[in-house]
Amino acid sequence: MASGAEEEGRERREAGEEEEEYDEERPQLSAAAAGALREFLEEQRRQERDEGEKGGGEGVELVAEDWRLSQFWYDEGTARGLAEEVARLASGLPAGGAAVACVACPTLYAYLRKSSPDVPARLLEYDERFGQYGDDFAFYDYNQPEALPPAMKHAFQIVVADPPYLSQECLEKVAKTVSFLARPQGSFLLLLTGEVQKDRALELLNVRPCGFKPQHSNKLGNVFRLFTNYDPVDRLGGWDQSDGAPI
Repeated sequence: MASGAEEEGRERREAGEEEEEYDEERPQLSAAAAGALREFLEEQRRQERDEGEKGGGEGVELVAEDWRLSQFWYDEGTARGLAEEVARLASGLPAGGAAVACVACPTLYAYLRKSSPDVPARLLEYDERFGQYGDDFAFYDYNQPEALPPAMKHAFQIVVADPPYLSQECLEKVAKTVSFLARPQGSFLLLLTGEVQKDRALELLNVRPCGFKPQHSNKLGNVFRLFTNYDPVDRLGGWDQSDGAPI
């Protein structure tokens, strides 16, 4: 009878033989395929490093879009162009009058915060992940358009809004929020929404489309427009003179 040690040794040898047989049956990559796989993995790691470093470069780092909340971030050109326009408007206002409300447009807020940190801005958002911005963040549900801190009423000279949905109901409720936030006189309003809302936007907020057309990181099927209550003239393409609206 074999001893326990002999039996254990025999089992290990048999297991090793089975493993060798399994390795022989396992599909093997050719040298070219293995090299291509290594290159792919290296490129993937490089892209991940680049994305992780974005916050310190030209772009900004954002949380991932949640399509269930109808979140679609602007591409860098759009976010940068909007942030520059808002900063320009703020620079022409008296001290203390340059407060900016970003309603459901976190991409703009993030770029503005990075490029013009001296411009006071608040982000009104449903997604509480943006609570990372501390006191600049205020929870906002468009279904309760005026359920906001009393101190925000008529506190903003610049209001930028991007309704999360293209429905009439959503735009009407967001328009109530804009009216709640904006100072009664001399406020600058910027609205980003679908072109299909053109007539309704004019009726509710007296805003007209500009030549500038916002783009998103993930291409959307709807045509989006920027509407303003002032003519940017030589910026953002100015008001679109071809839309037929009286100027």
